[in-house]
Amino acid sequence: MVTVETERLVLRGWRDEDLEPLAAMNADPEVMRYIMDGSVASRERSANGLRKMVRDWEERGFGLFAVEVRESGEMIGWAGLSVPAFLPEVLPAVEIGWRLARHAWGQGYATEAATAALEFGFAECGLERVVSIRHLDNVRSGRVMAKLGLTHQFDTVVPGHEQPVAVYAVERRVVSAGVLG
Repeated sequence: MVTVETERLVLRGWRDEDLEPLAAMNADPEVMRYIMDGSVASRERSANGLRKMVRDWEERGFGLFAVEVRESGEMIGWAGLSVPAFLPEVLPAVEIGWRLARHAWGQGYATEAATAALEFGFAECGLERVVSIRHLDNVRSGRVMAKLGLTHQFDTVVPGHEQPVAVYAVERRVVSAGVLG
């Protein structure tokens, strides 16, 4: 499993002890407000999600990193790369995404972690293009996407959840030209 370090964060592989903070984050209605149908996740669903994140790394060589604050060692959420199977119209694609515990919001952690994950995707995984998908009302994620150099492509609706989303994208050449950093 790859580890990526930034000025304040460590993006690392998943550990068994990450389940408790992951489950707490996924049980917060405000954190989950714009995720799929907006419902919170049970501890069991979070455990299944954690196993899937580990499996994705094994199968694809990339995935979602656990995000840890370097100074304290606290796991505050995740950021990284996934295949957005929930939105078939964008496939084939790799998505950059993030989710942080509410107490970690507003400190620049999402941008810092997503920047490192995006750079990993282009430099280490050889990706040429990465998408990001957000609920239309999720303004915070929109700001992070703008900082990452992603540009709006189109709006659509997630099948089965009927949630309105905006699809953004960025190409390796844009990142290589120095948009990030």
